[in-house]
Amino acid sequence: MTEQNEAVQLRSLVKSDGTLELSLVEVEMPSPGPNEVLIRVEASPINPSDLGLLFGGADMETAKVSGTVYRPVVQATVPEAAMRGLAGRADSSLPVGNEGAGTVVDAGTSEAAQALLGKTVAAAGGAMYSQYRSVDASLCLVLPDGITASEGASSFVNPLTALGMVETMRTEGHSALVHTAAASNLGQMLNRLCIADGVQLVNIVRRPEQAELLRAAGATYVCDSSSPTFMADLIEALTATSATLAFDATGGGRLAGHILTAMEVAATATGGEYSRYGSTTHKQVYIYGGLDRGPTEFNRNFGMAWGIGGWLLTPFLQKVGAETFSRLRERVAGELKTTFASSYTKEVSLAEALQLDAISVYGKQATGEKYLINPNKDVRS
Repeated sequence: MTEQNEAVQLRSLVKSDGTLELSLVEVEMPSPGPNEVLIRVEASPINPSDLGLLFGGADMETAKVSGTVYRPVVQATVPEAAMRGLAGRADSSLPVGNEGAGTVVDAGTSEAAQALLGKTVAAAGGAMYSQYRSVDASLCLVLPDGITASEGASSFVNPLTALGMVETMRTEGHSALVHTAAASNLGQMLNRLCIADGVQLVNIVRRPEQAELLRAAGATYVCDSSSPTFMADLIEALTATSATLAFDATGGGRLAGHILTAMEVAATATGGEYSRYGSTTHKQVYIYGGLDRGPTEFNRNFGMAWGIGGWLLTPFLQKVGAETFSRLRERVAGELKTTFASSYTKEVSLAEALQLDAISVYGKQATGEKYLINPNKDVRS
């Protein structure tokens, strides 16, 4: 049981005048309810899914830092176009951090909560860029012996997203997958998962060195979108795998349309009677990220049996229900050092995460530059 009265937490505030403000604030020490536990957060990753809430659509090229070394304040300008979509959060200070891990230092009175006291757990309760976080015991994943908080910090978002993609493939009747931004932490995880499960995966990357990284990790089909032979390579891979389902982290631009076009070419490669409506094979692209903030563009030259939609982890988990969620979570726990292992470029404190040099790195969402926050590292007033 901690005797602290206050805890430090990272907050993101978008002001109605179009200013983003990131700061560290002292909040009242959380007190766990009957079925809750209090986690001393020791590791929390900065995922792409955290950046939208953290930066609030601001132009981080305009960012300036003030305050002190241990209590920095970052301010940046939010473009007018972005402000139109942020009316619901204007002038509200919001905690950040989807997931993390640490030690349970206090627990409510329920048997489930008491059983976690002293355990190292991972949780995806939001507001994890905090020294301490109180969450329901049911949201906690007890880390196996020998797994540190740093190793278990990314136990939810990326592992369950990778598993969710494969689960979606199976439930929707597809037999293989396409994934963009495939050299990312998530992409490498999905590659290991598909190899382990015997699922054919077409990996799309943006640079030759990313292609080499995946091939070295055992990937069979890797297509570099910067290559002049990209479309030919993609069609060849789709013809070989019959992949008709893609998950696109890019969002904007023409990549989703190119994938659908290549799927259509692959679907008609075996011949058959010509139809002006294209093949009857349904082709689906799910957009789950926004690396490209521009509009999604495509030419409708892929027949009529196709779909483009959005995919997010939380709605997927709500749809599949508690039994499937439990099954997927148990698999993650058993493979944290293998299939679902995560690596980080740097561990930073809350204050260090608000330095401009750090923001310039993790804000790019570049492959191989994933940051881990330790909210209890070097906390001073």
